[in-house]
Amino acid sequence: MLLLALLGAPGFAVGQGLPSEKPSGAASPQSHPQVTPCERPAGSPPEMEADCFGVVKDEVHVVPPHVKPPSLLIPVQPGLAPTTDPVEIIRRVAAHEEENRKKQRNYTYTQNVLEKKLDGKGEVKSVERNGYEVMVIYGEHVERLVSKDDKPLDPKDAAKEDEKLNKLIAERKKESDQQRAKRLESAEKSQEESQSFIREIADAFNLTMLPAEVVDGRPLYVIQGEPKPGYQPHSDDGKYLTKFHGKVWVDQSEYQMVKLDLETIDNISWGWFVARLHKGTHFYVEQTRVNEEVWLPKLLRFNLGVRVALLKDLHYDVTQTYRDYKKFGSQTRIVTIGEVPEHP
Repeated sequence: MLLLALLGAPGFAVGQGLPSEKPSGAASPQSHPQVTPCERPAGSPPEMEADCFGVVKDEVHVVPPHVKPPSLLIPVQPGLAPTTDPVEIIRRVAAHEEENRKKQRNYTYTQNVLEKKLDGKGEVKSVERNGYEVMVIYGEHVERLVSKDDKPLDPKDAAKEDEKLNKLIAERKKESDQQRAKRLESAEKSQEESQSFIREIADAFNLTMLPAEVVDGRPLYVIQGEPKPGYQPHSDDGKYLTKFHGKVWVDQSEYQMVKLDLETIDNISWGWFVARLHKGTHFYVEQTRVNEEVWLPKLLRFNLGVRVALLKDLHYDVTQTYRDYKKFGSQTRIVTIGEVPEHP
């Protein structure tokens, strides 16, 4: 999906069947981001929780254009000359994404998906909350549903999830080295295409530097992007770029995307069962630095319109949050659910 290509992150997924990922403040050097519980006015409907579900409040400071903090001119990355050219900054983001993406593969996490189904007037018809454990199984991220509506699954549903996971593990165990290499190569090719797509952003948009900001003590470049009239895309997905505009926040020392706020300026449709992004749809994304080595998703929020069989339009407001990142050790032994680990 277009948004996933923009992010380049393997863990992004929107619920079961949609895309998803997550929110909140940057992590301290030796701790994960702390997600504060949502607060809503007494007596208000539960749907109001969507506006603050799992989101950490960042401390933001705007740096006026006439003030140039040293961090704007002295990048931490060795061998890189200082720059305030927005095109060069985006190209550096794309270049650094490859190394960051490799590190992302080694992290497990929990994901919470808040999905509101809307009617044609934008009124909430139903609300669904699902929680997932996302683990690394033979080199790929796999989701397991663990909660619904903020409650653990009942024993019957939990057993079904365990059965699905055990089946996948059994299949992966039977893979030959050649089959596994082919599967992982296919996933790698998809990620490489995403990285190429990010590089195309530098060509497809007129980019403008805005006043820098400081979030959680980290200076950020802030760049506004407007599509270039008449732009000829380099790839199949590139044709969608001219239908967006928005802002991106980039960490000045590591050239990683910290926040992304996009809006569609035209309707976008694709697929036989015609998924449609309506004009005015917003995508908002946050990432955070974990373990002083990798940038990982915190929050993803978006609206989605889907036309089913060319007849019925469905509308969703989705918020996905991510937390509890843990590094998956290369020596960790994968066992099926219920299997007793061997003791030394």
